[in-house]
Amino acid sequence: MAIRVIGAASLTRDLGRWRHDEPGAAADSNRRPSRPAYVALAESIRLLIHDGRAPLGVALPSERDLATTLAVSRTTVTSAYALLREHGYLISRQGSRSTVALPPTIVHDGTKPARSLLAMMAQPEVPTIDMTFAAMSAPAEMTDAYSFALQGLPTYLGTHGMDPVGMLMLREALARRYTERGLPTDPEQILVTLGAQHGLRLLLNVLTTPAERVLIEHPSYPNAIEAIRDVGARPVPVPMLPDGWDLAGIRSAARQTAASVAYMVPDYNNPTGLLLDAEGRAELASIARDTRMTVIVDESMVDLHLTDGEIMPPAASFARNSEIVTIGSASKSFWGGLRVGWIRANQSLITKLLGTRSTVDLGTPVMDQLATVYLLQNETEILTTRRHQLRSRRAALLEAIAEELPEWRVSPGAGGMSLWAQLPAPVSTALAATAPNHGVLLAAGPRFGVQGAFERFIRLPFTHEEPDIRVAVKSIAAAYAALTPHAADPLAPLAPLY
Repeated sequence: MAIRVIGAASLTRDLGRWRHDEPGAAADSNRRPSRPAYVALAESIRLLIHDGRAPLGVALPSERDLATTLAVSRTTVTSAYALLREHGYLISRQGSRSTVALPPTIVHDGTKPARSLLAMMAQPEVPTIDMTFAAMSAPAEMTDAYSFALQGLPTYLGTHGMDPVGMLMLREALARRYTERGLPTDPEQILVTLGAQHGLRLLLNVLTTPAERVLIEHPSYPNAIEAIRDVGARPVPVPMLPDGWDLAGIRSAARQTAASVAYMVPDYNNPTGLLLDAEGRAELASIARDTRMTVIVDESMVDLHLTDGEIMPPAASFARNSEIVTIGSASKSFWGGLRVGWIRANQSLITKLLGTRSTVDLGTPVMDQLATVYLLQNETEILTTRRHQLRSRRAALLEAIAEELPEWRVSPGAGGMSLWAQLPAPVSTALAATAPNHGVLLAAGPRFGVQGAFERFIRLPFTHEEPDIRVAVKSIAAAYAALTPHAADPLAPLAPLY
C-alpha cells in the first residue's frame, strides 16, 4: 500500500514562523545567538507531531523538496530529520521515506508527554502536567454505570451484539432528552456512534465531496478541522468576533464559496467557551435555509453551562426542515473513555449514514451503550457535581493567571472546559515548544485554526485538580519568561528555547 506523504508546501504552511528569527536580527550584536536552524526545524516538526498536525505513519517530504520550499540548505533538513530520528520521531527504512512516529516511552505511557529535543539531550526528565486536553476524569458514578451495564448484558448475549443504529433503550433516552429541551425527536431520528468525532466523520462522508468547501467558525475544534481535511474537503474559516459569532460573515462566506456544509459549535465553542444566543441560532438556521447549506451542530459541550442565565434551546429547534443536523457525545459530559456519541437527523439521512457506516464499523459496544443509559438516567446529580467542579477550577485558573501572567488577556466564556487566552505577542508556538522544559504541555494556538492563525492565543483547560492548575500556570509563566526578552516586540525574533 502506498504511504501517504505530507507535501513540502503543506508542511511549510503548518510550520509557520519556525525559525523565530526575522531578517536583520543578526545585525544586533546584543542578542543571544540563535539556536541552530536544524534544531529549530526539528523542534517545530516535533510540535506538529504532538499536535496531531503531522499524523503518525505519514511520510515527511524529501529532504530536497523541503529544503527548496523552506529556502534552507539541504544539510539543515538532513540534520533536522536525523535529530528527530535519533529521538524516535521518525522511522526510516532503506529505500523508502521517513515516516512520522512517537518515541516508545510516549506510546506506552500517555502520561509522559515529550519534552523538547534539546531538553531530552541535555536534562533529566521533568514531571509534566498535560494541558493539551480538555476532559475530566470519570465521575464516581461510572462504576455504578458499568455495574448496571453488566446486569443488563445477559439480555443481549443471545444476539450477535452488532447493531449499527444503536440499541433502542439508548435511542429512546436520547430522543426524550431532545424533546424535553424543545426539539421533538423520535428514536428513529437517532443514530448511536462511537463518539461525536465518529459522527462528524460519517456526516462528512455523506454530505461532502472532495475539494468541497466546509465553513467553520475560527477558532474551532482541531480534530474537526482535521476530519474535514481527511475527507478531502476544504475548511473555510469565518473569524469569530470577541463576543461571539459573525453571522453576517457566515452568510457572506456561504454565498461566496457556495459551501454546502458548515461545522459549528454554538454551545460553548471549543476553545473560547462562547454561547450563541437564541436570536443567533434563529439567524444561523435562516442562513442555512437561504443558502441551501447543511449545518452540522456539535453539542458535545452542551451540558457544561457554567454561568447563570437562560439555557439555550437546541439550534436544530429553529430549523424548518433538515438544514441543521446535530451531533452529541457522552465524552465531555461524563467521561472521555466512554466512546458513545450520537447523530440526530431526519430518517432519510440516517438511512444514508447507515449505508456508509457499514464500510467502517458495525456498531457501538453494548456495554458502553448500557452504561450511557444509566448515566442519562442519573444525569441531574452527576452533571450538577461536574459543573460545580468546573466552576471552581475555572476560578482557580483565572486567579492563577491574574497572579502569574497579569499581562495576558482572558475572559471566561459561558461554559465549556477551557479559556482562550490572548498573549501580548505572537509566541504561542514557541511557548508550547519550550513549556515541556518547565513541566507543562500546551496546545499551541495555531492548532485551533487554519493557515497558521492564532499565534497570539493559547487554550488553557480547567479540567485538572485545582492544585495542579496552579502549578501548571506557574510553569507556563516560567516558560513565558524565557521568551519575554523579545516578546514585548512582536516584530523581534524570539529568544532561543534553551
